[in-house]
Amino acid sequence: MVSPLGVGVKRNWARLLAGESGIVSTKTLNNPEYDLIPSKVVGAVPKGSISEGKWNPDDHLPPSLSRRYALLTQYAIVAAKEALLDAQWEPKTDDEQASTGVCIGTGIGAFGEVYEQSMIYHEGGYRKVQPLFVPKALPSMASGVVSMTYGLKGPNHTVSTACATGNHAIGDAYRFIKDDYAQVMVAGATETGVVPLALAGFSRAKSLSTKSNDEPEKASRPFDKNRDGFVLSEGCGVLVLEELEHAKQRGAQIYAEVVGYGLSGDGYHMTAPDPHGSGAIRAMKLALRDHTTNDIDYVNAHATSTAMGDSIEARALQVMLKDNNHFHISSTKGSTGHLLGAAGAVEGIFTTLAVHDQVCPPTLNLEDPDVDSDGRAFQLNFVGPKPVEKEINYALSNSFGFGGINTSVLFKRFEQ
Repeated sequence: MVSPLGVGVKRNWARLLAGESGIVSTKTLNNPEYDLIPSKVVGAVPKGSISEGKWNPDDHLPPSLSRRYALLTQYAIVAAKEALLDAQWEPKTDDEQASTGVCIGTGIGAFGEVYEQSMIYHEGGYRKVQPLFVPKALPSMASGVVSMTYGLKGPNHTVSTACATGNHAIGDAYRFIKDDYAQVMVAGATETGVVPLALAGFSRAKSLSTKSNDEPEKASRPFDKNRDGFVLSEGCGVLVLEELEHAKQRGAQIYAEVVGYGLSGDGYHMTAPDPHGSGAIRAMKLALRDHTTNDIDYVNAHATSTAMGDSIEARALQVMLKDNNHFHISSTKGSTGHLLGAAGAVEGIFTTLAVHDQVCPPTLNLEDPDVDSDGRAFQLNFVGPKPVEKEINYALSNSFGFGGINTSVLFKRFEQ
């Protein structure tokens, strides 16, 4: 994992459970282009040495490759390496390589590369444009380069479904394994949207938080009455999914099982979710079609800290799980902000670890839970700023995106 909380899964998980925040002021980025944008908080990947859990491309790649690959591809290479090392999977034979695929997506792609090269072309003309600009900016290049770097020759797939991308990547990889296209899939999503143009665009859409510009760590407030928009973030999450018997046969470390995947469309609006949450409910029902709603012990919500989106998701969960009074719900975006397409992948890792470690991660800044449109409190067990230890056998991870795209992935505790 690469996220605003740092580089590496262990560091991210420890900081998340400790209630720490990865949100910073745009002033720390030392770029005057941010100065006139109303929202001045972002979830930027911290720069520095890997020994401090921070990002420096020189710790991971030779300069020749850093110049060749977009930053989102660099994040994917590093996260995939961590995942493969943790899985102790290094395919060498033709059969092993052919049965190992890649499914890494991105929500908005190499936004910064496109902007930078557009400005170079505008100011300097054709001959100043980087020769590798187009392949460097392709949304599919992260999957392609991970495949080339680690010799993975199975399905090579890229998902781009806005903020639902990460969940779709995990779910599609799960289906590739179930349908016998692969035995192992390297799955996730990567995003590098913390650039002035993206921040300006989301600000113009009035989607971003502005109330906490002077206190960045308080800006992302999922489900809290005082939330005022999401915090634009960046990073990458990658998981290794593996056919169960294949994993058991080689003695792999198994953190959890993926046992359900649901997806749906609202058919309603370009940016706003269906106010009744019907699309989210359909996605969750599909993820649960082989299970009951009473099975769910924990939900990692999409909840981005927007006024409309959080309430609609809470309403959908209340309807969907109305007979279940034991499940807990949190949004880890309180600590990380919203990683756009990479959100579902990072949160898929957090949900997997919640199941493995039997702890619900906290929702940072959730101090005064929201109420429904009728003024009544939601009948939901929200996890506040402190983690909650409990038995978690099944956990649901939700992701929703612009265009009315809904996804839900169901994780199960693994038992020998």
